[in-house]
Amino acid sequence: MSTTPDSAVRTYIDRHRAAFLDDLMEWLRIPSVSAQPEHAPDVRRSAEWLAARLAETGFPTAEVWPTPGAPAVFAEWPSEDPDAPTVLVYGHHDVQPAAREDGWDGDPFVPEIRGDRLYARGAADDKGQVFFHTLGVRAHLAATGRDTPAVHLKLLIEGEEESGSPHFRTLVEENADRLAADAVIISDTGMWSEDTPTVCTGMRGLAECEIVLHGPDQDIHSGSFGGAVPNPATAVARLVAALHDEHARVAVPGFYDGVAELTDRERALFAELPFDEERWLRTARSTATHGEAGYTTLERVWARPTAEVNGIGGGYQGPGSKTVVPSSARVKLSFRLVAGQDPDHIEKAVRTWAVDQVPAGIRCEITFGPATRPCLTPLDHPALRSVVRAMGRAFGQPVRYTREGGSGPAADLQEVLGAPVLFLGISVPSDGWHAPNEKVELDLLLKGAETGAHLWSDLGENWRHEG
Repeated sequence: MSTTPDSAVRTYIDRHRAAFLDDLMEWLRIPSVSAQPEHAPDVRRSAEWLAARLAETGFPTAEVWPTPGAPAVFAEWPSEDPDAPTVLVYGHHDVQPAAREDGWDGDPFVPEIRGDRLYARGAADDKGQVFFHTLGVRAHLAATGRDTPAVHLKLLIEGEEESGSPHFRTLVEENADRLAADAVIISDTGMWSEDTPTVCTGMRGLAECEIVLHGPDQDIHSGSFGGAVPNPATAVARLVAALHDEHARVAVPGFYDGVAELTDRERALFAELPFDEERWLRTARSTATHGEAGYTTLERVWARPTAEVNGIGGGYQGPGSKTVVPSSARVKLSFRLVAGQDPDHIEKAVRTWAVDQVPAGIRCEITFGPATRPCLTPLDHPALRSVVRAMGRAFGQPVRYTREGGSGPAADLQEVLGAPVLFLGISVPSDGWHAPNEKVELDLLLKGAETGAHLWSDLGENWRHEG
């Protein structure tokens, strides 16, 4: 365990809290909305602001990296210890669109502290969680008396995450040498709740497709031709009905090939979480759970692959009736993937399955979009143990484990850099990511900085012995 004095870290963070929050609020005033072209200058300004603050923090290298879209920020602070591990922190500085008329109590880009909370777009997602690393590394240096971090510290702060990261993988591939790391820390995630600190150990991948079934060359009369030619709307309904079996398992042959099954320990750790299923259902605006037999709700959304119908349609859908056999019908499907699944294999399996479901006289057209690979960090990985120890020291209580049911660019970093991905986030569900009145809990934000301070010491002391 790191010998960094906990009291020294806390004292430094408390003394510099006001200046840290002033700087963060200055950054939050920049409306870096990557999805809206009129804010492109603001996204650039946000990147330049962050690069300047990282340089002021002490990073010898702090650069704005252009992309065909919005710019990213790269920073590097080498350790004086040449054998220290290299750690890359990922986050993003762009934010979701926001306007007061969406339901905000104030201007979303005029930060406001109310009690123990900071309200502004980006407060939690993700500027607050990026910026706590500046305070954390300074606290780490102050508490240890070091001139450089105990790890070779790098940051990559993306500018297009809220727009789907269209240029991110290429950016990583083109700069793989400079981004090379022994471990990647993702600070674009959260914890279970204010009083239950958790570490995320994985994210699911994603594959999406649209299937269009073509029948007659035009809509035709259902009286003259119905029952005598294949109906693409009926065919698409049968296709959807065949997607799952009676146990809610995906019925596409080969879909589960390579799936990393949950271990008994992982299932036990999930079960330790204070999960209120009725409350979860209220959040989901649903009245019953459903899914693959033999798994709990948390296991289904975190650790099992799924297939979902995102949209389905075909034929006449206006008022009244129009008795036709439609010329086409379509369905949009998404597949959440877990560790061990290959998106390319899934695409081939789905294409084969869909064609096999289609009757003669129906032409099947399938289009897949770019896929996201899943990522998973083993529970016994030494870097994960360091994250858990550091967070436990900051929060003063045991740290539990979660996974994330969604998908993100973490898998690109893992795949291109060949480094394990770990998650360090302090946001909680009530923070309202992408919603009006987004906020961050100030106590948790400072706990994030404290965790970072302990983490760099812990990794520097323990990685080479456990790696």
